[in-house]
Amino acid sequence: MANTKEIRKQISSISNTQKITSAMEMVASSKMRKTQDRMEMGRPYADRMLSVIGHLANSNPEYKPLYMSEREVKGIGVIVVGSDKGLCGGLNINLFRSLLPFLKEQSDAGINQMFCPIGTKAKIFFNSFGGDVVAVSEKLGDIPALEDLIGSIKVLLDKFESGEIDKVYLASNRFENTMTQQPEVRQLLPLLPEDTPELKHRWDYIYEPDAKELLDGLMKRYIESLVYQAVIENIACEQAAKMVAMKNATENAGTIIDELQLIYNNARQAAITQELSEIVAGAEAI
Repeated sequence: MANTKEIRKQISSISNTQKITSAMEMVASSKMRKTQDRMEMGRPYADRMLSVIGHLANSNPEYKPLYMSEREVKGIGVIVVGSDKGLCGGLNINLFRSLLPFLKEQSDAGINQMFCPIGTKAKIFFNSFGGDVVAVSEKLGDIPALEDLIGSIKVLLDKFESGEIDKVYLASNRFENTMTQQPEVRQLLPLLPEDTPELKHRWDYIYEPDAKELLDGLMKRYIESLVYQAVIENIACEQAAKMVAMKNATENAGTIIDELQLIYNNARQAAITQELSEIVAGAEAI
């Protein structure tokens, strides 16, 4: 039977851990709600930009934007959005697992791949996975600034403009609800506007100062907004996953404490019984 003093130490240690995980659960819950608000605030801008892109795609502009031009695919760039910190369950590993089949498919087709990891966990993944990492953004915090992402995005945009890569993909987690975060890989470039009935109408535009400057600038802002929105959404996923993981850890700690408490009571009962037996035996010997 285990020593009662050792069991008390274990119970005390696990109880302290339980307090920490409970506090982390509450912090993650608060951060998740705030991040959800920022995520919802950014969606109307991205949706409106997509509508404008759709109108441009269905018009006959005097200048065809480079970011909407299809060409033979010889190289791709992949922006991978991970978290900066751990303790968020399988959020990052599920994203990386979903990305690997896509990368293998591209590799088997002989397509060159360049990577732009965002977040410390994504950077660590590519340190072990390998690959041509051309830009890294990490330690963005809970409220990332767009300025911290523009540099990495510009690297891939420049390579797309120069023809080094022919498509750009974004791999990130999509926030569905508190319990569900869905990893996805979607195409960023060339831009593929949604095929909706309201975009079938032909539009004509007059551009000032000129079509190239205006349209290229619009496309860049749109790509930046999509990546930024994905980072914000991934932070919401991270906090939701962390909240669930810490809740499970707190409950598991409670279960272990109950089991140890039972073992402690049995050990204490056995010790008392043994002491009584020794006293009785000693009295009979006298």
